[in-house]
Amino acid sequence: MSFSSSLLEQSVNEFAKLPGIGKKTALRLVLHLLKQSKEEVNQFTGAVAHMRNEIKFCRECFNVSDSDVCNICSNVSRSKRIICVVESIRDVIAIESTQQFSGRYHVLGGIISPLDGIGPDQLNIQPLLSRIQRDEVEELIFALNPNIQGDTTLFYINKQLKDASVKITTIARGIAFGGELEYADEMTLARSIQNRQPVGNYIGAK
Repeated sequence: MSFSSSLLEQSVNEFAKLPGIGKKTALRLVLHLLKQSKEEVNQFTGAVAHMRNEIKFCRECFNVSDSDVCNICSNVSRSKRIICVVESIRDVIAIESTQQFSGRYHVLGGIISPLDGIGPDQLNIQPLLSRIQRDEVEELIFALNPNIQGDTTLFYINKQLKDASVKITTIARGIAFGGELEYADEMTLARSIQNRQPVGNYIGAK
């Protein structure tokens, strides 16, 4: 791809670094911005820069937040006794879109994947164990992606909680093995949450 402007080329290269964006799509986005007024472009870039500089991670669940505690954890109408454990912030958004969960979340920040060099100590597992004891959690719902890494993470945390008096469940496997929560339709995801089952049942079926 040949460019008559180094500024244009630099912008295209930056957009192309985004996931799912190739050079042609990046060029289309940059050319679209060129059609906008300088004020509109400044508003766009300013919003992105402001988001990156000011956004925080909730000290309770590690979800993104505008303050130290996110609006889900600070919502007194949501039960702190039920925690849904997810891999990423995208999963929180996916489950929230179903409007079928009234508890709170805990974002692990990834899943155990030895091949990728990701172990338990690199995830938000210890803070989860502390929350369970501190908030007297009654149920822990695992909503991890149904793949080998997700199952490994589930088994590891379940083992750490073998002496804890907490009900441990996992979402029903209406989502195909190897699938990802964020791509599941809302109805399937909602039913998976409603029809969750004890982790012991799932482990025993392996």
